[in-house]
Amino acid sequence: MLQIRPTCENCNKSMPYHSSEAMICTFECTFCKDCVNHVLKHVCPNCGGGFEKRPIRPKNLLEKYPISTKVVHNPIDVKAHLKRINN
Repeated sequence: MLQIRPTCENCNKSMPYHSSEAMICTFECTFCKDCVNHVLKHVCPNCGGGFEKRPIRPKNLLEKYPISTKVVHNPIDVKAHLKRINN
């Protein structure tokens, strides 16, 4: 079951369960589209994998399967990330 984390790990932008801006990697690292496209260059800084659009949990399932309230805010060292992916 996906956690559906509430914010971007880099910029801390709010991304509710129905956000079309949320992107995840295979480990559910969660970033907004802006950070994925312009900061991370489509490479997860945590695992090195790519990103896909996070699915939207249907509203009628939120009570039975609540979304995560845990905020993971860990701003990326952009220079180090770009150096790692360019080597």
